[in-house]
Amino acid sequence: MNSILKSCEEKMKQCLEATRHELTTLRTGKATLTLLEPVRVDYYGSKVPLNQVANLSVPDPRMILVSPWDAKQIVIIEKAIREANLGFNPANDGRVIRVPVPALTEERRKDLCKKAREFGEKGKVTIRHIRHESREAIEKKEKAKEISEDDRDLAWDKIQKMHDKHIEEIQHSVTKKESDIMEG
Repeated sequence: MNSILKSCEEKMKQCLEATRHELTTLRTGKATLTLLEPVRVDYYGSKVPLNQVANLSVPDPRMILVSPWDAKQIVIIEKAIREANLGFNPANDGRVIRVPVPALTEERRKDLCKKAREFGEKGKVTIRHIRHESREAIEKKEKAKEISEDDRDLAWDKIQKMHDKHIEEIQHSVTKKESDIMEG
């Protein structure tokens, strides 16, 4: 029974982290390095993440600075940023690439908030699914007479508390992201 509870808790934590990570990919109007995570650069025949071919930094809230390790790659990196369709217009001066982060329009902010809620709902559905699977596993143990009804009820109660805690944390993360987007 403890292994089921431990597995349930672990899966819910992973789901929470995955949802939080998805939320970090949404623009808030402020420059963050996670905005360039989807960019893949053709580096000597293979596609690699941008952070494996350059140093990334945020010198101010509206600018991301990309400093390639190999100066010959600057044009390829700039092209990769453009082709990622993230809405950025990078410019290079021969040494570094400056990626200005434009301010978000009100309509775009609302779209991003909607997307944040979708990510949150997807996470909540996964949490509910994990709860359902765990309850079924406990029920099977009870039907096989491995645990008593009281143990089953106790386990179900613990699973429900884990569920409620993780759902609340997802909702909190979504609400925080929405406020970051709207104030951005």
